Amino acid sequence: MPDKNASKRWTGQRRDLKLRRESWGFAVGSTLFALGAAPLYVSAVDARLDNTTYFIGSLFFTIAGFVQLRLSGRPVPNAESHKIEKYDWWAALVQFIGTLLFNVSTGAALIIGLTVDESRDWVWRPDILGSVGFLVSSALAVIATTETDKLWDPHARNWRSTWFNMLGSVAFGVSAGAAFVTPSGKLEDATVANMGTLIGAICFLVAALLMRAPRSKSA
Repeated sequence: MPDKNASKRWTGQRRDLKLRRESWGFAVGSTLFALGAAPLYVSAVDARLDNTTYFIGSLFFTIAGFVQLRLSGRPVPNAESHKIEKYDWWAALVQFIGTLLFNVSTGAALIIGLTVDESRDWVWRPDILGSVGFLVSSALAVIATTETDKLWDPHARNWRSTWFNMLGSVAFGVSAGAAFVTPSGKLEDATVANMGTLIGAICFLVAALLMRAPRSKSA
């Protein structure tokens, strides 16, 4: 007779692989964003290569966000599953949309010769909207965490990751605000924009590496 427990273990292993792939996708994307904002890297390469680094990083964010969306809404043991699933799913959906907006923003930045208006419409605007999306997603994730674990509990499953994601989202929001394109074609505050991106990317990297798969009692 087929071993049902073996089948369950294989299903659980496949889910764990997807979760690890999700975390590594965010980790790679965060690393590339941090690299693109690092002062030494910025001074060592031209603007096009730097922008390409951001664009590739945004693609990893989108891939990881899609995996997370596919995995969201799964039952959480010993919790009000329906409510948690709802916040989990909305957090993943809003985050995924945010990654798509970053695709647009970083992709448009690769186009040479954009006017000020075009830069605002296709680079800055998707960037600020994507950052808002990440903030909303992080807030929803905080709500979901309060339903499963305490917000400040060393034994909780993902509370550290949740807060690092929130800090990263705030930093990205500050960066996007500072990246507003002035009439002269320059950023409102390039230093703050780069530092916000660097700090946010590091926070997202730490969050991705701290993320642990949920374990059921039967596992």
